[in-house]
Amino acid sequence: MSAKTNAPIIFNLFPRHFNTIDEWNDAIPHIKEMGFNAVFVNPFHETGFSGSLYAVKNYYKLNPLFLKKSQDPFDFSPIRNFADLCKKNAIELIIDLVINHTAFDSDLTKSNPQWYKYDKNGKLASPFAVDPANPSNVTVWGDLATIDNMFSTDKKNLWAYWDNLIAYFQKMGILGYRCDAAYQVPGELWEFLISEAKKRDANTKFYAETLGCQVSEIEALGSAGFDYLFNSSKWWDFDKPWALEQHALNKKIAPSIAFPESHDTERLASVPPATIQVQKFRYAFAALFSKGILMPQDYEYGAVTRMDVVRGTPGDVDKHKWDLTSWIAKINRLKAAVKVLGEEGNWRALNDFSRPFIFLEKSSTIGKNSVYVCINKNMAGETRVENRDLPSEIRECVKAQQLIPDDLPKSGVLEGFILDPADIVLFYKE
Repeated sequence: MSAKTNAPIIFNLFPRHFNTIDEWNDAIPHIKEMGFNAVFVNPFHETGFSGSLYAVKNYYKLNPLFLKKSQDPFDFSPIRNFADLCKKNAIELIIDLVINHTAFDSDLTKSNPQWYKYDKNGKLASPFAVDPANPSNVTVWGDLATIDNMFSTDKKNLWAYWDNLIAYFQKMGILGYRCDAAYQVPGELWEFLISEAKKRDANTKFYAETLGCQVSEIEALGSAGFDYLFNSSKWWDFDKPWALEQHALNKKIAPSIAFPESHDTERLASVPPATIQVQKFRYAFAALFSKGILMPQDYEYGAVTRMDVVRGTPGDVDKHKWDLTSWIAKINRLKAAVKVLGEEGNWRALNDFSRPFIFLEKSSTIGKNSVYVCINKNMAGETRVENRDLPSEIRECVKAQQLIPDDLPKSGVLEGFILDPADIVLFYKE
């Protein structure tokens, strides 16, 4: 299968796991080998006192940690060179756009204090997040200062600053933007920035990071013009329909990106049962579930050390636990070859969620053939599926394909079968 897809298949390159930006270039052959067509890079700007990549002190200055001592941090040629190499290899470069906040000690707090929010004591206000499952659980980021994107007395110049920042990177050929904490930024601002960016280059894409927010906050971004959202399917245990419901709601705004883990989560290979089967399962399911998929660097090798945006170093890169390079390449080729897997589609369950397995259908919104999926919910043990358990749609299928053992497609419909631990089987009618 060598088909191409316009679905974003994204590799997350983590800057703190490299000595210099120049070393990023060496990762491109491996990224291409696995079939990724996009690279997302976390912030590479100068940071504030905390050192967090997401505490930007100066957007127009590179983080000295990622440069050789002889390199000028105001010279963005290393980024330009990487962007050129990505373009040469038909890889979209996506960078973080962090405009809800800056570092508490950002240069902008001094040059443009009117752009910030302040508390009742007149001090810079820090952003916070409320746990949707427990409203009393509030996280405050004290190293950050919140931008007042909606009510600043100098809103016109503030919005122009963000627009000029995007234009600066567009001139380098960077056309992908992951919008950090997008739901905490006014939809009107996103609508302005996205519209202006696409006037300059219609191929520019915006990816809204909306994890952990309320449904109403996502809906408020509905008219902004985002190309993609990130979804929460990583946390689905297949016992309730919430992921399918979220999928149906979100796709009214934009197609989504799934992921088996991210720089904000624990490494999957560090969480019990921490098997290669589960590592494969979560990647395969993410590839099936949404139009797009994102995989963090070294997932293919079973990395267990969490990506640390504050203290991470190249020394945190783990020894290889396994190597899924060729298997991931096969899944990515499958996603490109089976048309419905390269679109957001429609999902529905074909049996009750209480069963130890779940049958699902992914149907097309553009007239392509449906695919059917059987998932073993047991991550550590086998599950038997009897003939009487097969939905009528499965009985009509003529081909089955296991993804985790990576068996060759089987002709004919199985009349009952055993699912391996953390197994996924695809069924096709044609």
